[in-house]
Amino acid sequence: MVKCFSFTATRDSCFRCSFSSAGLRSSTTDLGDGTVMHVWIPKLHVQSKPTLVLIHGFGANAMWQWNDFISPLISRFNVYVPDLLFFGESYTTRPERSEQFQAECVVRVMEAHGVVSGMNVVGISYGGFVGYRMAAQFKEKIEKVVLCCTGVCLEEKDMEEGMFKVKSVDEAVSILLPQTPDKMRELMKLSFYKPTQRVPSCFLNDFIHVMCTEYLQERKDLILALHKDRKLSDLPKITQPTLIIWGEHDQIFPLELGHRLKRHLGDNAELVIIKNAGHAINAEKPKELFKHLKSFLIDPLSPAKPGN
Repeated sequence: MVKCFSFTATRDSCFRCSFSSAGLRSSTTDLGDGTVMHVWIPKLHVQSKPTLVLIHGFGANAMWQWNDFISPLISRFNVYVPDLLFFGESYTTRPERSEQFQAECVVRVMEAHGVVSGMNVVGISYGGFVGYRMAAQFKEKIEKVVLCCTGVCLEEKDMEEGMFKVKSVDEAVSILLPQTPDKMRELMKLSFYKPTQRVPSCFLNDFIHVMCTEYLQERKDLILALHKDRKLSDLPKITQPTLIIWGEHDQIFPLELGHRLKRHLGDNAELVIIKNAGHAINAEKPKELFKHLKSFLIDPLSPAKPGN
C-alpha cells in the first residue's frame, strides 16, 4: 500500500505558511565553495529595526523550533532564521564539521543578505554552540547573545565522569539522531520534563522518515566534532552581554553546565533557570522563554512606534 499522507510533512507545510504569513520569505544562497545556506529572511528589511538571528538545535528544521516566537519578535526586529548545515535545505560538500565552520557560514550568508553588523543572536542547544562561536569569531558583528540550554562548556572528560545520562558518544548519537520509535521515545524522555505519553509508533516513524534520515552521517560527524578533545580551557570568553537560559531538569545538558558557563563568562553573563522544564524549553515553556527574551532583547529598546 502506498503511503499517501504524512502528518510531519503536513505540519512542515503549515509552519512554512506560518513563517510566510508572519512576514518572512524562504531564501537559498550559494556561498560559492560547495556550501548552500537556506535562511528565512524578512520580506522587507527595515533599517530602523535591530537584527535578530534565531539558530536552531538538533532535531527538526528551524521552522519547527522557532515557529512560536516569530510573530511576537518580528514587530521589533528584522528576524533571520537560518537552517544550519545538514538541516533543512542547507548543506556543504566541504569536510568541515565544527561549530566554528557553522558560525562562519551563518555570518557569510547574513553578509550576502546585506547584514554585516549589529546582530543579536539567540541559539538553542546546538544552535547556541554556533551562536557562541559567532560572538567569539566575529566580535564586531554581534551585539547581544542568548544561549538556551547550550552545553558549550562541556569537556570530553565529562562523559567519562558520569555527568550525562548516556555512557558514550555513540549512545548519545543513537538517541539524538533516532532511527526507531523506541529511540525517539528515549529522546523525548530526555528532552522534556513531562514528555508526552503513548505516542503511536506510526507518528514517530513518520517523523523519523521526514526529519531524521537525511544527512545522517554528516549529523553524526557534527556531534562527534562537538565532543572530541573538548576542554574548557580552550573555550574563548565572549565579551558581548549574554543571557544564559536553562531548564531546571535538563537531562541532555545538565544544569551544572549552565553554572559552569556563567562562571566562565563572569559578570558579563546572567543565568536564568526555568522551573519545571527540561532541555526543550522552546517547546515546553515557550511563554516563559519569550518573557526572558523580551526582558533581555526588547525591553531595553525604545518603545515601538505606532504601525511598526
